[in-house]
Amino acid sequence: MSSEHADRADAPPLTETIAPGTATDPDVKSAEEATVTVDGQDIVVPEGSTIIEAIEAAETAGEVPALCYYDRDSPEAEKIGPRSECRTCMVETDEHGMVPSCSFPAEDGLTISTDDEAATEARDVNLDLVLSDHNLRCTTCGKNGRCELQDAAIDNDVEEPRYGVFDDREAYEPLDDSSDFIQIDRNKCILCNRCVEACNDVQVEGVLRMEGHGADTRIGFQNGSETMEDSTCVSCGHCVTVCPTGSLVEQGITDAATIPLPGFSQKNSIGKSLESTGKEKKGPMTRMKRDEPKDLTSEARTDENPGDWL
Repeated sequence: MSSEHADRADAPPLTETIAPGTATDPDVKSAEEATVTVDGQDIVVPEGSTIIEAIEAAETAGEVPALCYYDRDSPEAEKIGPRSECRTCMVETDEHGMVPSCSFPAEDGLTISTDDEAATEARDVNLDLVLSDHNLRCTTCGKNGRCELQDAAIDNDVEEPRYGVFDDREAYEPLDDSSDFIQIDRNKCILCNRCVEACNDVQVEGVLRMEGHGADTRIGFQNGSETMEDSTCVSCGHCVTVCPTGSLVEQGITDAATIPLPGFSQKNSIGKSLESTGKEKKGPMTRMKRDEPKDLTSEARTDENPGDWL
């Protein structure tokens, strides 16, 4: 036994086995985790998580909508947002004040309150602002019953939005019904930008974009076309998958969730519609892919020019 060890009266014998987890072990907490407090409940989340992910893990947290936040557990979903566009997810923190929970990092030691009066009021105001610029004709919408905005309004007990709703038929944009695959109703768009990121960052097709400014901001097409039919859309449908409302809906199921009302339909509730021009298209392909195919006959297949048939 070394003299150094013998001088420590409280030291255990060298032959004693120290089991992991005893008081003599060092703190084994991973540096890749963060502990935050959500409404009085301690929550451990992976490093790099956002506040809303901690809120979702907490059982005591209040209802916090996040309309522009795409909550899907996949590598592709990480390329979509968070954008902090709608601001319907505001929460109070002791350290930083009021912050958007969808994008603010869950820092170790952070104290979060979802039921703070000011934060609750901010969420309600921002949700009402989104509803005020939205065509709320839910009964004739293809997303009726599976709309995230509708769910948020129900979960937050919204009966009559304080700023009214977008119900001026003369101000409605025409329904873009020109594509055989995807229908666009910009009157239901909340400008969350999910579809643009899905198109450009996930599918890498470069079809959709945000255009305009202020109240005139809208979803448009990068080739400058006015309709989906004239765009370079490949009809992959990813924009429809990520859309939280009925702004982008697959053709064929646009009426699947509507409530049948005599003389009242999705199209006549808007009043205007951009229909297909009927011109021939060579399938759902980009302009580059619409070029005439190369001659693949046996005469064109030569060893000297293998590029003609490979």
